[in-house]
Amino acid sequence: MSLDALKTIDIIELMENFIDKIRPDEDMRNQLDISYKIEGQSILIIEIRPFFKDPNQKIESPIAKTTFIKAKNQWKVFWMRGNLKWYSYEPKPIVRTLKEFTELVKKDEYHCFWG
Repeated sequence: MSLDALKTIDIIELMENFIDKIRPDEDMRNQLDISYKIEGQSILIIEIRPFFKDPNQKIESPIAKTTFIKAKNQWKVFWMRGNLKWYSYEPKPIVRTLKEFTELVKKDEYHCFWG
């Protein structure tokens, strides 16, 4: 089940503003860029880089993920470990708002999202 239309509009606006603040300068974006995807009830923040063997191909690597739990009206926060599996972000596994999630990712106090 995906997020409802009204909530999606708010999500897009918040995520676009967040991504604009953290993206690299325009002249660097062909080497490194940051974006996001909405997949069902989840939002993923991704890093985009050229594939080292073929710079014309782009590789998307997930940085952080949050999933909306409608029954509890909260967001679960995840980070991806080196084994490419999602794990609950134990310092703060649940947030009430998407803005709270973006602040966690930007601050990255425990270096889980940005390394």
